[in-house]
Amino acid sequence: MKIRLISLVTLAAFTLGGITGCVTIQKEHEGAAKGAGYGGAAGALAGALLAGEGSRTKGAVLGGLAGALIGGVIGNYTIDKKLTAEETAAKYNVQPSSGTMVRLENVTTTPITVNPGERVEVQTTYALLTPSTTEQVGLTESVEIYHGGELVGNPEAMVTHGGGTYTFTIPIVLPKDAKTGNYRVISTVKSATAKDSRETSFTVR
Repeated sequence: MKIRLISLVTLAAFTLGGITGCVTIQKEHEGAAKGAGYGGAAGALAGALLAGEGSRTKGAVLGGLAGALIGGVIGNYTIDKKLTAEETAAKYNVQPSSGTMVRLENVTTTPITVNPGERVEVQTTYALLTPSTTEQVGLTESVEIYHGGELVGNPEAMVTHGGGTYTFTIPIVLPKDAKTGNYRVISTVKSATAKDSRETSFTVR
């Protein structure tokens, strides 16, 4: 099975030209990024440059860095399958008639306190419950980062998974002039019929 991945440029603080790039990859290398990576006064776009084995995927995730995070860099998106569809269904004790469900189990930032110019990782673990163990579900995995009530980052990946428990990680290298203070992080996973979110934070000192 193949999926079509689309990268879009979203400009938040500058008026720049946009580019749209498409790539088709095998399902085992699924994953995509949407948004713009900002360096100085220019926007940059990267397609899904993916590699990996099994359930692990790596790709360049560039997404919506603006405001307090202008000049930051979003690194390689990675995802690992932690539990099978059967193990996840048993854990939640759900029946096929329940339909497709998404349950976010944990969202963390590492470290929770960071200096400008350093790296912070946002890691999200979620369960995908499907009516059958063979069903594939299209999902959007997104992270929104707020500072002082302003959206300053929104990397997003589009993937297709079977049932199971997954952990995805998005690393962000903060700009050297990142504003100090608390950054609110909201991680969301959604399908066409199900959605769940969890919140965490980190502090730039």
